[in-house]
Amino acid sequence: MRTRILVAALAVVLLLTGCSSGGTRDDGRVTLRFQSLAWQEESVEANKELVEEWNATHPDIRVEYVQGSWDSVHDQLLTSFEGGEAPDIVHDASDDLADFAYGGYLADLTDLLPERLRSDIPPSGWETVTFDGGVYGVPFLQEPRVLIANATWLRESGVRVPTPGHPWSWAEFRQVTDRLAGDGKYGVAWPLKEPVSATLNLSLSAGGRLFHRGADGKVTVRFEEGDEVVPRTVHEQVNTDRSASPTTLGSGGSDTLPGFFAGKYAMVPLGFSYRQQIVQQAPEGFDWQVLPAPAGTGGPTQGVSPQTLSVAQDCPYKKEAVAFLDFLLQPRNMVRLALGDWMLPTGRQALADPVLHTAEHGWATGTALAAHLRPAPAQTVRGYPEWKDKVATPALQEYYSGAIGLDELRERLEEDGNLVLARYQR
Repeated sequence: MRTRILVAALAVVLLLTGCSSGGTRDDGRVTLRFQSLAWQEESVEANKELVEEWNATHPDIRVEYVQGSWDSVHDQLLTSFEGGEAPDIVHDASDDLADFAYGGYLADLTDLLPERLRSDIPPSGWETVTFDGGVYGVPFLQEPRVLIANATWLRESGVRVPTPGHPWSWAEFRQVTDRLAGDGKYGVAWPLKEPVSATLNLSLSAGGRLFHRGADGKVTVRFEEGDEVVPRTVHEQVNTDRSASPTTLGSGGSDTLPGFFAGKYAMVPLGFSYRQQIVQQAPEGFDWQVLPAPAGTGGPTQGVSPQTLSVAQDCPYKKEAVAFLDFLLQPRNMVRLALGDWMLPTGRQALADPVLHTAEHGWATGTALAAHLRPAPAQTVRGYPEWKDKVATPALQEYYSGAIGLDELRERLEEDGNLVLARYQR
């Protein structure tokens, strides 16, 4: 009998506390767990400092910093949500939120967000976290894809140097890389170990959409003319012109930097935040510059999946969690987070800060591109993580390497892709 009573008592405790990792201590103080995916030293430091500042001025609502990792974050969060052990405040990326939002794991923040935060972030930012009419996160950091170029190489070649107001077209970009290549060197190195996001987001400039939502709300994949421009350019640079390095196709962005510094490639397309690694690792005297990505008929438009902060549905202190988000994303604090991650803030006030408009390290080029950033094509697509991993990634990798042609790429993205997405839209 004693054993049964203890078991029953334990069950009650678990029911009361298991719905969230946060809770109230004996002294009445609320505790919230904030899982951050910050990984660069400056970014981790900025996040921890802001948590300490919050705790120093809010003794009744304590935030505990929990270090997470971008590696396999989707699976880690899914496991923690299903196990009732999710952090109260979740750091993620907007293109990873759809399944969590539709699955009921994230809180709808529509009625909880302060007006200051709502009005400071543009509507295009809120689109990235809106699912079925609900708002399931706050987009706070974003980065355009840019070209990191060997400035000396470009200057000596005499090619036109693009600007945010006058970028290269995709055709001109191909001509430039062909002109820069030769003698065992390449005009560009595409690091496409994870090819899907880069391909889809850059394709917006050429009018690519890939995902099409019908009147019934269901999404289908259609690989149309605008979707062909970017993958065809990369394919021809690698397999026809020989102006792009074939060995970097399976590499991550960081993997290309030693070859870039050694003069093997004139340019590397990378996310804006990679500038931090370049500043740290570039040899003394290495002259580099930030250029805008090529543009198509849609101008320098490109898709982004901002980093986001969400509140778990099981968190019993949602108002307190949103109050912490409001503090964390005050304009001055958003600037600190952006500088720590070498990214751009989504907030208008933070983005206008003069520190983000300097020529040094290409900050001004990045901020000039901010007005052209749009929600990534896959933002609201249920089943996107599975489609990306099982269909799009292997198909694009094979196409870029020359193993399959454009027609087979189209067939696999559309036919195999729509079979995957159909399972999430019944």
